[in-house]
Amino acid sequence: MPIIDMPLEQLRTYQGTNPRPGDFDEYWERALAEMHAVDPQVELVPSSFQAPNAECFDLYFTGVKGARIHAKYVRPKHTEAPHPAVVMFHGYSGHSGDWGDKLAYSSLGFSVLAMDCRGQGGSSEDVGGVKGNTHHGHIIRGLDNHPDELLFRHIFLDTAQLAGIAMELSEVDPERVYAAGGSQGGGLTIACAALEPRVKKLAPIYPFLSDYKRTWDMDLDQEAYGELRTYFRYYDMLHEREHEVFEKLGYIDVQFLAERIKGEVLMSVGLMDTICAPSTQFAAYNKMNTKKKLIIYPDFGHEYLPGSSDRTMQFFLD
Repeated sequence: MPIIDMPLEQLRTYQGTNPRPGDFDEYWERALAEMHAVDPQVELVPSSFQAPNAECFDLYFTGVKGARIHAKYVRPKHTEAPHPAVVMFHGYSGHSGDWGDKLAYSSLGFSVLAMDCRGQGGSSEDVGGVKGNTHHGHIIRGLDNHPDELLFRHIFLDTAQLAGIAMELSEVDPERVYAAGGSQGGGLTIACAALEPRVKKLAPIYPFLSDYKRTWDMDLDQEAYGELRTYFRYYDMLHEREHEVFEKLGYIDVQFLAERIKGEVLMSVGLMDTICAPSTQFAAYNKMNTKKKLIIYPDFGHEYLPGSSDRTMQFFLD
């Protein structure tokens, strides 16, 4: 397995390997039309967890296909409205996290909305199966059906819908809504800002869900991407449909969504990453046609990147 992906000079110009579907833009315009036709039926339920300087709620909304999606919502007390908001996205199989780690932002006058992905570790509903954890195989869910049935299509739309809901809250300034997350959360941050281009700033950290074919070519179809190998071993043993499979995955490849982003980008990558190869991340970054900055950690992999949380917070404060 390669430890070093490719020289940095090549990474800075790399444009990706995965095929882009010919009707990619039409696909997402159709998906967005479906999302906008949904009545979100937003519900705020006060949480049992409360803090002196913030109000904490369980926020629920209806996403595409009728799923009820959950997010933790923290809004500051004693802060003049309208104020900025951050939508946060978690890593693969995880959940929205503890309330406490949202309070740093609320103490600075931000509202925070942290989403649970369908079928993963939180409280959102997966209408394709059952409530609760169905995370194994999310990338390949729907791969043998019409592309509109890909599970990550629905999850990407959930992120955009949540950002739109944040912008409609009376206490939030719709001109100052930001997005952040690492790994899967980084990929969802890109998808969110691409599908809801009013997101003003985004801070993805080593984003997942980019350039699947490159991941396959590097023998990194394990760990988070292991379901790619599972799919071929069970459903296309001779790789007779390999191009077709990767082209369909192209619909949910964030490198192609990255072109749609309008907001300012601060992205971080570790050059020793063997979970989400640096080239797959550069494929997305290099397609962003907006104000952007890349922070490179030469000696770090898919792990905590020291200073990244503070840098993201300062980016949003500026």
